[in-house]
Amino acid sequence: MNVIYESLLDRRSVRAYEEKSVEDPIKTAILNAAFQAPTAGNQMLYSIIDVTDQQLKEKLAKTCDNQPFIAKAPLVFVFLADCRRWLDAYQEAGLKPREPGVGDILLAIQDAMIAAQNAVVAAESFGLGSCYIGDILENVEEHKRLFHLDDYVIPITMLVMGYPTKQQQERTKPVRFEGKYIVHENQYRRLTPQEHREMFEKHARETTFDYDDFMRKFCDRKYMSDFSLEMSRSSEIYVKQFLTTKKA
Repeated sequence: MNVIYESLLDRRSVRAYEEKSVEDPIKTAILNAAFQAPTAGNQMLYSIIDVTDQQLKEKLAKTCDNQPFIAKAPLVFVFLADCRRWLDAYQEAGLKPREPGVGDILLAIQDAMIAAQNAVVAAESFGLGSCYIGDILENVEEHKRLFHLDDYVIPITMLVMGYPTKQQQERTKPVRFEGKYIVHENQYRRLTPQEHREMFEKHARETTFDYDDFMRKFCDRKYMSDFSLEMSRSSEIYVKQFLTTKKA
Protein backbone atom coordinates (compact mmCIF):
# COMPACT_ATOMS: atom_id res chain seq x y z
CA MET A 1 0.00 0.00 0.00
CA ASN A 2 1.10 3.60 -0.55
CA VAL A 3 2.99 4.55 2.63
CA ILE A 4 1.48 8.03 2.91
CA TYR A 5 -2.05 6.70 2.50
CA GLU A 6 -1.36 3.93 5.01
CA SER A 7 -0.04 6.50 7.47
CA LEU A 8 -3.22 8.56 7.14
CA LEU A 9 -5.36 5.50 7.85
CA ASP A 10 -3.28 4.41 10.84
CA ARG A 11 -2.93 7.80 12.50
CA ARG A 12 -4.77 8.26 15.80
CA SER A 13 -4.59 10.86 18.57
CA VAL A 14 -1.76 10.22 21.03
CA ARG A 15 -2.05 11.49 24.61
CA ALA A 16 0.84 9.70 26.34
CA TYR A 17 4.48 10.12 25.41
CA GLU A 18 7.82 8.55 26.21
CA GLU A 19 10.17 10.66 28.31
CA LYS A 20 12.24 11.41 25.25
CA SER A 21 12.93 14.76 23.63
CA VAL A 22 12.38 15.38 19.93
CA GLU A 23 15.60 16.06 18.05
CA ASP A 24 15.98 19.61 16.66
CA PRO A 25 16.31 18.47 13.01
CA ILE A 26 13.00 16.59 13.28
CA LYS A 27 11.30 19.57 14.92
CA THR A 28 12.62 21.81 12.14
CA ALA A 29 11.39 19.37 9.48
CA ILE A 30 7.89 19.27 11.01
CA LEU A 31 7.67 23.06 10.99
CA ASN A 32 8.99 23.21 7.43
CA ALA A 33 6.29 20.73 6.38
CA ALA A 34 3.73 23.13 7.87
CA PHE A 35 5.22 26.01 5.88
CA GLN A 36 4.84 24.04 2.64
CA ALA A 37 1.08 23.59 3.09
CA PRO A 38 -1.38 25.04 0.57
CA THR A 39 -2.14 28.66 1.44
CA ALA A 40 -4.44 31.34 0.05
CA GLY A 41 -2.51 33.51 -2.39
CA ASN A 42 0.78 32.30 -0.86
CA GLN A 43 0.03 34.61 2.08
CA MET A 44 0.56 32.05 4.89
CA LEU A 45 -2.16 33.70 6.97
CA TYR A 46 -0.99 32.07 10.19
CA SER A 47 1.70 32.24 12.83
CA ILE A 48 2.93 29.45 15.08
CA ILE A 49 3.89 29.74 18.74
CA ASP A 50 6.51 27.16 19.71
CA VAL A 51 5.87 26.60 23.43
CA THR A 52 9.18 25.62 25.04
CA ASP A 53 8.65 27.07 28.54
CA GLN A 54 7.65 24.23 30.88
CA GLN A 55 5.72 26.55 33.18
CA LEU A 56 3.70 27.76 30.21
CA LYS A 57 2.96 24.16 29.20
CA GLU A 58 1.70 23.49 32.71
CA LYS A 59 -0.56 26.54 32.55
CA LEU A 60 -1.95 25.38 29.21
CA ALA A 61 -2.62 21.95 30.68
CA LYS A 62 -4.97 23.68 33.11
CA THR A 63 -6.50 26.36 30.87
CA CYS A 64 -7.20 23.83 28.11
CA ASP A 65 -9.79 21.86 30.06
CA ASN A 66 -7.39 20.35 32.64
CA GLN A 67 -5.49 17.87 30.48
CA PRO A 68 -2.20 16.99 32.27
CA PHE A 69 -0.69 15.22 29.25
CA ILE A 70 -0.23 18.61 27.56
CA ALA A 71 2.46 19.53 30.10
CA LYS A 72 4.32 16.28 29.37
CA ALA A 73 4.44 16.70 25.59
CA PRO A 74 7.93 17.37 24.18
CA LEU A 75 6.49 19.58 21.42
CA VAL A 76 3.65 22.06 21.81
CA PHE A 77 2.67 24.29 18.89
CA VAL A 78 -0.14 26.85 18.92
CA PHE A 79 -1.39 27.66 15.42
CA LEU A 80 -2.71 31.20 15.12
CA ALA A 81 -5.06 32.47 12.43
CA ASP A 82 -3.18 35.72 11.84
CA CYS A 83 -4.79 38.73 10.17
CA ARG A 84 -2.35 41.19 11.74
CA ARG A 85 0.87 40.47 9.83
CA TRP A 86 -0.39 41.43 6.36
CA LEU A 87 -2.27 44.45 7.73
CA ASP A 88 1.02 45.71 9.20
CA ALA A 89 2.80 45.00 5.91
CA TYR A 90 0.26 47.05 3.94
CA GLN A 91 0.57 49.92 6.39
CA GLU A 92 4.38 49.75 6.24
CA ALA A 93 4.05 50.45 2.50
CA GLY A 94 2.09 53.62 3.27
CA LEU A 95 -1.27 52.14 2.32
CA LYS A 96 -4.57 52.67 4.11
CA PRO A 97 -6.20 49.23 3.95
CA ARG A 98 -9.54 48.32 5.45
CA GLU A 99 -9.54 46.50 8.78
CA PRO A 100 -9.79 42.66 8.52
CA GLY A 101 -13.31 41.27 8.22
CA VAL A 102 -15.07 37.94 8.66
CA GLY A 103 -13.92 36.62 5.28
CA ASP A 104 -10.30 37.37 6.16
CA ILE A 105 -10.35 35.48 9.44
CA LEU A 106 -12.16 32.50 7.90
CA LEU A 107 -9.48 32.33 5.22
CA ALA A 108 -6.76 32.61 7.85
CA ILE A 109 -8.37 29.76 9.80
CA GLN A 110 -8.24 27.60 6.68
CA ASP A 111 -4.55 28.40 6.19
CA ALA A 112 -3.71 27.67 9.83
CA MET A 113 -5.53 24.33 9.92
CA ILE A 114 -4.04 23.12 6.63
CA ALA A 115 -0.57 23.98 7.94
CA ALA A 116 -1.30 22.17 11.20
CA GLN A 117 -2.40 19.04 9.36
CA ASN A 118 0.78 19.09 7.29
CA ALA A 119 2.71 19.16 10.58
CA VAL A 120 0.71 16.18 11.84
CA VAL A 121 1.42 14.12 8.72
CA ALA A 122 5.12 14.99 8.88
CA ALA A 123 5.29 14.11 12.59
CA GLU A 124 3.73 10.73 11.87
CA SER A 125 6.38 10.02 9.25
CA PHE A 126 9.08 10.52 11.91
CA GLY A 127 7.39 8.16 14.36
CA LEU A 128 5.84 10.87 16.51
CA GLY A 129 2.29 10.88 17.76
CA SER A 130 0.16 14.00 17.96
CA CYS A 131 -3.08 15.34 19.37
CA TYR A 132 -5.12 18.37 18.39
CA ILE A 133 -6.24 20.52 21.33
CA GLY A 134 -9.30 22.52 20.34
CA ASP A 135 -9.64 23.76 23.92
CA ILE A 136 -7.07 26.45 23.15
CA LEU A 137 -10.13 28.43 22.01
CA GLU A 138 -11.35 28.57 25.60
CA ASN A 139 -10.38 31.11 28.27
CA VAL A 140 -9.90 33.94 25.79
CA GLU A 141 -8.80 36.46 28.40
CA GLU A 142 -6.07 34.22 29.84
CA HIS A 143 -4.76 32.99 26.51
CA LYS A 144 -4.63 36.49 25.06
CA ARG A 145 -2.60 37.50 28.10
CA LEU A 146 -0.28 34.49 28.03
CA PHE A 147 0.54 34.83 24.34
CA HIS A 148 0.22 38.64 24.00
CA LEU A 149 -2.34 38.12 21.24
CA ASP A 150 -3.46 40.94 18.98
CA ASP A 151 -7.19 41.48 18.40
CA TYR A 152 -6.76 40.24 14.82
CA VAL A 153 -5.12 36.96 15.87
CA ILE A 154 -6.97 33.83 17.03
CA PRO A 155 -5.35 30.70 18.54
CA ILE A 156 -7.32 28.34 16.35
CA THR A 157 -5.73 25.05 17.41
CA MET A 158 -2.90 23.61 19.46
CA LEU A 159 -0.83 20.54 18.57
CA VAL A 160 1.02 18.47 21.12
CA MET A 161 3.53 15.89 19.89
CA GLY A 162 5.94 13.28 21.15
CA TYR A 163 7.04 9.68 20.83
CA PRO A 164 4.03 7.52 21.76
CA THR A 165 4.20 4.98 24.55
CA LYS A 166 3.79 1.29 23.67
CA GLN A 167 0.21 1.38 24.97
CA GLN A 168 -0.61 4.30 22.71
CA GLN A 169 0.96 2.58 19.70
CA GLU A 170 -1.19 -0.50 20.25
CA ARG A 171 -4.40 1.37 21.09
CA THR A 172 -7.26 0.68 18.69
CA LYS A 173 -8.22 3.64 16.54
CA PRO A 174 -11.86 4.76 16.95
CA VAL A 175 -14.14 3.75 14.09
CA ARG A 176 -15.14 6.56 11.74
CA PHE A 177 -18.61 7.05 10.27
CA GLU A 178 -19.19 5.32 6.94
CA GLY A 179 -18.69 7.49 3.88
CA LYS A 180 -22.25 7.09 2.62
CA TYR A 181 -23.47 9.17 5.58
CA ILE A 182 -20.84 11.87 5.08
CA VAL A 183 -20.48 12.34 1.32
CA HIS A 184 -23.35 14.07 -0.50
CA GLU A 185 -23.54 14.25 -4.28
CA ASN A 186 -23.95 17.75 -5.68
CA GLN A 187 -26.03 19.09 -2.80
CA TYR A 188 -26.40 18.76 0.96
CA ARG A 189 -29.20 16.72 2.44
CA ARG A 190 -30.21 15.98 6.00
CA LEU A 191 -30.05 12.37 7.09
CA THR A 192 -33.31 10.60 7.84
CA PRO A 193 -34.07 9.47 11.41
CA GLN A 194 -33.39 5.88 10.34
CA GLU A 195 -30.06 6.84 8.78
CA HIS A 196 -28.99 8.54 12.02
CA ARG A 197 -29.67 5.40 13.99
CA GLU A 198 -27.97 3.17 11.43
CA MET A 199 -24.94 5.45 11.25
CA PHE A 200 -24.34 5.33 14.99
CA GLU A 201 -25.08 1.63 15.34
CA LYS A 202 -22.41 0.83 12.73
CA HIS A 203 -20.06 3.32 14.41
CA ALA A 204 -20.52 1.94 17.94
CA ARG A 205 -17.86 -0.08 19.74
CA GLU A 206 -20.40 -1.90 21.90
CA THR A 207 -22.10 -5.08 20.65
CA THR A 208 -25.35 -3.85 22.18
CA PHE A 209 -25.98 -0.21 21.39
CA ASP A 210 -28.74 2.02 22.76
CA TYR A 211 -28.96 5.05 20.47
CA ASP A 212 -31.13 7.19 22.77
CA ASP A 213 -29.02 6.49 25.85
CA PHE A 214 -25.78 7.15 23.95
CA MET A 215 -27.09 10.45 22.59
CA ARG A 216 -28.29 11.64 25.97
CA LYS A 217 -24.93 10.92 27.64
CA PHE A 218 -22.84 12.28 24.78
CA CYS A 219 -24.86 15.47 24.57
CA ASP A 220 -24.44 16.08 28.30
CA ARG A 221 -20.72 15.22 28.27
CA LYS A 222 -19.76 17.17 25.14
CA TYR A 223 -22.28 19.47 23.49
CA MET A 224 -23.87 20.85 26.67
CA SER A 225 -20.72 20.68 28.80
CA ASP A 226 -19.18 23.62 30.61
CA PHE A 227 -16.09 23.51 28.37
CA SER A 228 -18.21 23.59 25.21
CA LEU A 229 -20.18 26.57 26.45
CA GLU A 230 -16.95 28.30 27.44
CA MET A 231 -15.49 27.67 24.00
CA SER A 232 -18.49 29.35 22.39
CA ARG A 233 -18.22 32.30 24.79
CA SER A 234 -14.53 32.85 24.06
CA SER A 235 -14.94 32.28 20.33
CA GLU A 236 -17.62 34.94 20.18
CA ILE A 237 -15.18 37.42 21.76
CA TYR A 238 -12.46 36.50 19.27
CA VAL A 239 -14.78 36.83 16.28
CA LYS A 240 -16.47 40.04 17.47
CA GLN A 241 -13.48 42.14 16.37
CA PHE A 242 -14.01 40.98 12.78
CA LEU A 243 -17.71 41.86 12.85
CA THR A 244 -17.04 45.54 13.55
CA THR A 245 -14.81 46.19 10.56
CA LYS A 246 -13.92 49.80 9.81
CA LYS A 247 -13.40 50.86 6.21
CA ALA A 248 -10.14 52.46 5.10
